[in-house]
Amino acid sequence: MNKSFLIGRLTRDPEIRYSQGASQTAIARFSLAVDRRWKREGEPDADFFNCTAFGKLAEAAERYLKKGSKVLITGRVQNDNYTDRNGSKVYSVQIMVEEIEFVESKHAGQSGGPERQQDAPTEYKGGFMKITEGVEEELPFN
Repeated sequence: MNKSFLIGRLTRDPEIRYSQGASQTAIARFSLAVDRRWKREGEPDADFFNCTAFGKLAEAAERYLKKGSKVLITGRVQNDNYTDRNGSKVYSVQIMVEEIEFVESKHAGQSGGPERQQDAPTEYKGGFMKITEGVEEELPFN
């Protein structure tokens, strides 16, 4: 089974192009920075993965994702090894994207701009909302 789940931030806006031929397919490419769980001195703090999405998913990536967006990518790992003009073997890996989900709200990380209401519920990691006091009495499943 070849299935990968990555949570990280886009390092740049997605680049989109369309395949040639009768039925043009959108192809989006972007890079995802994934923080390492354990960091050792002198080693990088994150790994960078090249990602490719096709079709409607690529169009959605172009429309909704931008540099810094925190997303969950589900996909498969694909080797793109080749021999260059000098005869040297070049090894590369990319993630072929099957699903994209936002991990944080659109306004997360912003400090109280005009779009954000002061009395709006606070989001926790995992997308759960904080329930204010007294609301439990109104819930049908106490």
